[in-house]
Amino acid sequence: MKVELDRGKYRDKSEDENMAGSNLSLSSNSSLSSRSNITIVYDNENNEGFTNGWGFSCLIDTGETKILFDTGWDGCVLLHNLKKAHISPEEIDKVVLSHQHWDHIGGLPVLLKIHPDIEVYVPASFSKRLKDEISARANLIEVSEATKICHSVYTTGELDTDEKGMKEQSLVINSANGLYIITGCSHPGLTRIINAASQFGTVTGIIGGLHGSTDYKMLEGMNLIAACHCTVHKKEIAMQFPDAFKAVGAGWEFLIPTD
Repeated sequence: MKVELDRGKYRDKSEDENMAGSNLSLSSNSSLSSRSNITIVYDNENNEGFTNGWGFSCLIDTGETKILFDTGWDGCVLLHNLKKAHISPEEIDKVVLSHQHWDHIGGLPVLLKIHPDIEVYVPASFSKRLKDEISARANLIEVSEATKICHSVYTTGELDTDEKGMKEQSLVINSANGLYIITGCSHPGLTRIINAASQFGTVTGIIGGLHGSTDYKMLEGMNLIAACHCTVHKKEIAMQFPDAFKAVGAGWEFLIPTD
């Protein structure tokens, strides 16, 4: 089975339905009053006009706050794709780094040169030298436990992985019809990540790298599985979840209802 890259924008299937907000307990029951827009700005695959490269980054625009999740590895590619997506680096309010692998943090120095003193959220387990470098150029915020990033957007907190000394965080977005998870590489495994997010409500979608995970049962019931970057078993996931699976890349946009 060949997995073709989907082009264009994705509208959540429940976008036009009258649904109650999720029960995300870290915030009030109300979510944002408009749609959150998620744009992948760095990936191994790309839409026309965007540049691909090994790594991952996406921009979450809640209408009130712009959050860059990971930065890919090449800052020049990141800036090109941000420009192509009509996103100015100076408009980014916060950066969240999932883990300290090169293909997720490499673009940060270029971004900080343009936009110094921005808030950068990192797992507390980042190496001291790396945290020292970031804190010299930005407002470093170390994350251990689940933390609010902005209204309706949270981090799972750093989760254990099989790699000694490394932990990883994912983002959780509260929407009108459930929670969406943004992952970097899913090194902690889908079970650990989704369980961490599920304590706040029902997970309805996941976007990002799923690495070599075969915890397919954890994906059951989701209406969006946008597996990209390091995901090893794209074909198997696409075959098992044909309605929810989306093959995506740099330039892809997701509109998530938050009414």
